[in-house]
Amino acid sequence: MRPFSLPNLFLLFLVLQSANSSQRQQKLYDIKSKLHRRSSPSRLLSSSSDLVKSAGRVFYPIGYGGDASGAQDSTAAIMNAVADAALIKDGQQMLPGVNDLGGAIVDLQGGSFKISKPIVIPPNSGNLVLQGGTLRASDTFPHDGYLIELRSLSSSKPSENKASEPHDTFSDMKNRNEPIYYEDITFRDILFDSSNLGGGLLVIDSARTRIDNCFFLHFVSEGILVERGHETFISNSFLGQIPTIGGDEHERGFLGTAIDLASNDNAVTDVVVFSAATGIVLRGQANMITGVHCYNKATFFGGIGILIKSGQNRIDNCYMDYNSIVVQDPSQVHIVNGFFLGGGNVVLKSVNGRISGLNIINNMFSGDTRNVVEIDGDFTSIDQVVIDQNNVNGGMRLKSTVGKLAVTGNGTVWTADFSPVLVFPNRIKHVQYSIYTGAGRLEGVGGHAVTNISGNVVVVETQKQLNGTVWVLVDQNA
Repeated sequence: MRPFSLPNLFLLFLVLQSANSSQRQQKLYDIKSKLHRRSSPSRLLSSSSDLVKSAGRVFYPIGYGGDASGAQDSTAAIMNAVADAALIKDGQQMLPGVNDLGGAIVDLQGGSFKISKPIVIPPNSGNLVLQGGTLRASDTFPHDGYLIELRSLSSSKPSENKASEPHDTFSDMKNRNEPIYYEDITFRDILFDSSNLGGGLLVIDSARTRIDNCFFLHFVSEGILVERGHETFISNSFLGQIPTIGGDEHERGFLGTAIDLASNDNAVTDVVVFSAATGIVLRGQANMITGVHCYNKATFFGGIGILIKSGQNRIDNCYMDYNSIVVQDPSQVHIVNGFFLGGGNVVLKSVNGRISGLNIINNMFSGDTRNVVEIDGDFTSIDQVVIDQNNVNGGMRLKSTVGKLAVTGNGTVWTADFSPVLVFPNRIKHVQYSIYTGAGRLEGVGGHAVTNISGNVVVVETQKQLNGTVWVLVDQNA
């Protein structure tokens, strides 16, 4: 045989290298194709017998037989995945009796799952995450249920709790030895579709719950209901009974409440409520609402943006879009830096006839001829109310607890009528006035005094006839 020359050997090496490279590329292609088949929708929707149920502390309902297309009922699959996640225990506890699950995750993997009854998170669970998919109620879903429920059998039912309002005394509520069955439960990137049958998420006796980047749709009771417990944070989420971007023809018939907080120390931040009869209800205390946009149902149609039924709550930097904030018997309520469009305003509603501690300041109002603050009912006890430094355009009418008027004329009686300006009728607790004659001679003024205060009208009389101006400042607080 004729020996290979050096150039021939080099050519043979290149051929072999090319073959090896082709084989490696083919093998890589085969691996990629296999991975693609495993992760493709058709694969996920097929039999789950060869799909993993979990990887580490991440649990996949698809691996338990869940149908990510939403065609078949996946209630059992999701509940089994959640139950297995709740079994992870390493002896560590958070609050007494609450097991630390180590950040276990139930991952919906972007699937759309149909469920026929609530997914109840096992009590005594803590440090658990549910994420990434859609839950949709089936036709047989119970009307009084919620798609996901944090509810122990030891907790009272929501209907029992809604019948009574929270206690008036904040210190009493804070010092109650309430049982806590959940802690640090996180819901993120989930669409809750209640299919016009029930509610979205129920949280009872839970501490430090997080609801982030979620979407709640087609609820008829509540999108989110929180009862007792502490510190539920709701952020970066959207809630609506029906999909709309405003001006919907069915707006008169909007139902339900987007968020109902019958609990203390919660925060709602950067949230939009786009359709519901009521946007947010506060039945607990020490809650903070900030950056919320409510255009759920116009006040003209009977809707309410935010309903405050308890004291010591703060509303900051919110946008009331054609609806109002209604406050029942305000007690240490703070409404500041808001924008009210389309005639939206603040309504003070008397239940027991008391106001003690109310600030409505630095807000902007735009709309028709309504008052920026309206009184619904009679208040017999009014203390520490500051409504001032707001501004209006359109036909909105400013109302304040502080008034300033200048009365110019030539005479001995100077009448300053504050009734169009002041919030509360027939209530002036402080008067201050100054007289300017323009003559530059003090001896020409003579005696002068306030001779009458009634019906929010102040009368100043001078002993001598004057040609000048009387400036009057009044305050409805003592």
